[in-house]
Amino acid sequence: MTYGMDVREPMRVPQSAEIIDYVVRNGARLDDAHRFLIDRTRELFGDRAGMQIAPEQGALISLLTRLIGARKAVEVGTFTGYSALCIATGLPADGELLCCDISEEWTGLAREGWRRAGVDDRIRLRIGPALDTLRGLPDVADIDLSFIDADKPGYRAYYEELLRRTRPGGLILLDNVLFGGRVLDPAADGPAAALRELNPALAADDRVDLVVLPLADGLTLARKR
Repeated sequence: MTYGMDVREPMRVPQSAEIIDYVVRNGARLDDAHRFLIDRTRELFGDRAGMQIAPEQGALISLLTRLIGARKAVEVGTFTGYSALCIATGLPADGELLCCDISEEWTGLAREGWRRAGVDDRIRLRIGPALDTLRGLPDVADIDLSFIDADKPGYRAYYEELLRRTRPGGLILLDNVLFGGRVLDPAADGPAAALRELNPALAADDRVDLVVLPLADGLTLARKR
């Protein structure tokens, strides 16, 4: 790969299992509630546990929540609650996280994890189509941070509803934007195709400052200007 005349390619560490384990051990502080949600999700939902965000990703999200002083947050796609736990622990005691999901089964486990962590009073869960929930929010730009991790074809609509309600300087995070590398395959359809269209559209969106990180399955950070 070339970056231009006389520009060296930057160093990159291969993402081996050993490196990821090292990163988690040294860069993601997992307490009992985090471990509970990781272990119980694997026990109860098997292969679906892959829908849970990576621990190092959760650590970054929690840190970002603190860094921007977020008090009001929204999550689209909660699954068993690990990412919501990471956001909620980054909020102040009087902060609020609105979680949108369609599964009572998955979020039943989430509620237990939040209770164990002592952050359940900061989280409001809405069961139902997320787009309906978002469109029902006040049309006021007062959201500090949002995390989108749901059906990939719906990402653009979720993003637009959240961006108009995000304060200047607020963040929107989008997960799985590399989709296992399948965004590079022009023949891939379904979620990969939706993300393949979304990613360049967000890169060209002059309403935000943006970076795509090759973290876990790809994480986009968009800061509203």
